[in-house]
Amino acid sequence: MKHLLLFMSLWLMQTLSAQTYDSQNIQLLAHLDPNNNLAGIGVDARKYSGCWGWYQASKNKEYAIIGASHGTYFIDVSNPTSPTVSAFVPGKTNCTWREMKTYQNYCYIVSDDFSPNRFQIVDMSTLPDSVSIVHDGTTYFERGHTIWIDQNKMYIGGHTDNSGLSPMAIYSLATPTAPVLLKKLEEDIPNSIINYVHDMYVRNDTVYASSAFQGLYVLKYNSVLDSLTILGSYVNYATQGYNHSSFLTQNGKHLVFCDEVPEAMPIRLVNVENFSNIQPVKTFKPADGTTPHNPYVIGNDFAVVSCYQDGLYIYNISTPSVVSLSGFFDTYPQGGFQQNDYTGTYRGNWGAYPYLPSGIIIANDMQNGVFILDATAAYTTTVVNPVNLEEINLQEVQIKLFPNPVDDEVKINYPYNIPLNYKIYSTTGTLVASGTIEKSGTRIKTSHLAVGMYVFQVESKSSRHTQKLIISH
Repeated sequence: MKHLLLFMSLWLMQTLSAQTYDSQNIQLLAHLDPNNNLAGIGVDARKYSGCWGWYQASKNKEYAIIGASHGTYFIDVSNPTSPTVSAFVPGKTNCTWREMKTYQNYCYIVSDDFSPNRFQIVDMSTLPDSVSIVHDGTTYFERGHTIWIDQNKMYIGGHTDNSGLSPMAIYSLATPTAPVLLKKLEEDIPNSIINYVHDMYVRNDTVYASSAFQGLYVLKYNSVLDSLTILGSYVNYATQGYNHSSFLTQNGKHLVFCDEVPEAMPIRLVNVENFSNIQPVKTFKPADGTTPHNPYVIGNDFAVVSCYQDGLYIYNISTPSVVSLSGFFDTYPQGGFQQNDYTGTYRGNWGAYPYLPSGIIIANDMQNGVFILDATAAYTTTVVNPVNLEEINLQEVQIKLFPNPVDDEVKINYPYNIPLNYKIYSTTGTLVASGTIEKSGTRIKTSHLAVGMYVFQVESKSSRHTQKLIISH
């Protein structure tokens, strides 16, 4: 008890710093809202959508490419704490969907908003001073929902040209400034099987096609025969929703994918070593109300997932059957878990890009703009076997209370989803509350506690962690 009171007296000499964004193991380097002069689209004021990144090797420069409601921003993030907008390319205005990918020094931009619309090709070689528009029109196609580039081929999901909607189309980028249509999916695979490809991850002409409510299909494009064939599928899986997007581990053994509809579906990890027998391995969720949107995989160890309402989550998937939370950053504090409010589900973090050489992450939030993040701590977090609670040294674990000061309830964040016991003491050492935290993200009611400073303590069988908690009704 003497140590507890000494600990409290030291706290009384400290002041708390204000915090805007809830986070764990991910540091905010910079935040931009270049589209802030526009009101946004719809009741949720959407101003941003997809994003990507590009490394300019000739000048050792890094860029964030940001889809916005009226065009595309090219932002120099070589100095990640002081990013600057290098160029802007106008596009369709009042646009909800805008996605982009890069090949060589070119950026290919698609939008799926209603006509009139257009496909854009941008030459980035003159960055950071400027960019030049190579193509801005409907010669190749008018609309695309998503885009992926593998080797020298461009894949467009939800492809619309003057002949109508195609589930997916493939173009050659042998001449990067003049794409050549190679194949439309319906030429080889009937619409009764796949009538829409919402998004696709492609590696070496193997296509992991997220086919909306029809599920996941693995396709192969044979460039010699100019043909698409089905290698396998993952359909009618438990609680199947709208198969939205996916990403493959480096070793090709596992695929992480998200179902967007209905809201609050889990993130799924499946084994794809045998295309004719794809097997579920693990499902996991950031929070019960969160809607995972776009996943990205780094090597075989980490899944970086953009989530509506609750920002960016990083999971350690190095042992696929035991997934653990490594870190998160909430880009949308207006709602979600932080506010315990999931009304208006499809808001917040749209996409991310974690592949720049520096390792920084670009995260694009529909309402709040561009976040430049450092996830070094998340990538180096030690994975703890959730079965061996007694082996955890809580003094070496980052346990975070948010918000703090707190009003009616406080959220407890820590790197893995296992139960912990907690106790809350007054400054005089009186126990005023206790219980069990079932998993990371659990909320504890504090409305019954008087205004003031308290000691918050969590414990396992062999260790404990203590920190201050301020109640401010």
